[in-house]
Amino acid sequence: MARKKPILPDYGTVQIKGKTYFRTRVSDDEGNRISLYAESREELFDKVTEVEKLIENKTFRRSTPTVREYCEKWLLMKSANVRETTMIDYRSKVKNHIIEPLGDMKMGDVTADDIRMAIIPASKLSASIFKSVNVLYKCIFHSAFESKVIDKDPTIYLSSEGGGVPQKERIPLTDDQAEALLQATKGLPPYLFVMLGLYAGLRREEILALKWDSVYLDLEAPYLTVRRAWHTENNQPVILSELKTNAAKRNIPLPQRLHEALKEAKASSTSEFVFANKDGQPLSYTQFKRLWTYITTRTAKPRPAKKFVGGKYVKYTLYPKLGEKARNNGKVVYSLDFEVTPHQLRHTYITNLIYSGVDPKTVQYLAGHENSKITMDIYAKAKYNRPKDVAPMLEHVFNQWNETTTK
Repeated sequence: MARKKPILPDYGTVQIKGKTYFRTRVSDDEGNRISLYAESREELFDKVTEVEKLIENKTFRRSTPTVREYCEKWLLMKSANVRETTMIDYRSKVKNHIIEPLGDMKMGDVTADDIRMAIIPASKLSASIFKSVNVLYKCIFHSAFESKVIDKDPTIYLSSEGGGVPQKERIPLTDDQAEALLQATKGLPPYLFVMLGLYAGLRREEILALKWDSVYLDLEAPYLTVRRAWHTENNQPVILSELKTNAAKRNIPLPQRLHEALKEAKASSTSEFVFANKDGQPLSYTQFKRLWTYITTRTAKPRPAKKFVGGKYVKYTLYPKLGEKARNNGKVVYSLDFEVTPHQLRHTYITNLIYSGVDPKTVQYLAGHENSKITMDIYAKAKYNRPKDVAPMLEHVFNQWNETTTK
């Protein structure tokens, strides 16, 4: 029995480059119109039938924005209810770890494997950075899924567990190390930075945003107040009056040694900023790295170097010895047998407060910790990890135990 031919609709026609095509339009489930063309009514009818089935099964992929376009939209939406300090962090991570590897792809085309490949560089960084990049991926693609921009969320099985490089335990400087660092930097640009870290416990972003109008040197009890934070975007400094947390706003008394260093620095300053470049403006990220180089170059640790041999530079490893002068700069003496980071200065300040018997709530205030758990974790490690502090308590416990067992 011969197959009965379907009754074909009376499609319209259109001329394209001198040739006649049959044309019709089909609407998808969101009202978007799709144009279809064919050389015959039968062919066009088959195309319409196929597309209608795809729409019915929700497998017809509509056009979606690129990852770059949607990320920029998402960041704009978040800026309405997120602190600017947080937004700076978001923008940096989204740019480097999402837009950079996937920016030109359509949101609807990104697969779970694409994301797993894109996130590999972040897995080589600290565990905290890797975790936050994972969270950003989940937030952005889940938002697109909730808004029906994409049909599936490719991050549903994404996990940050076990990823990233675990952070080393923060170890405070000993008294001897702190003094060696101050002596090594005396008269050099980073000296006051080191002082503010060791004697006021300021974060790097708080030191580099500090203005002289926040330093009160002529009072009976001199102090400084933390009200601003330094960040950089594209290597340019951004000074914010909005801090990361409310607890970061605090007034810090100035020990005599820091008070004297600040008075000396203010007497010769020509800028409103305590740390400024030659134009009186806050430091860029590159300028801060150059400031810290004064410390790293004085550290006696192996480092890559190069020398001119036979008409070309040859790479080699330099092994500096403590106390000797640098080969290419007689003013630099390798005077530090330890490495130090900006945050280590702050950690040393907090630990010294605890060693001196300052109560945890006061330590929390001076450190600018919003969460008391952070303070107590440091407190517990500093207070009870030293044998000389624990020994008397254990002696008391065991003396009581001996008295009980001998009765």
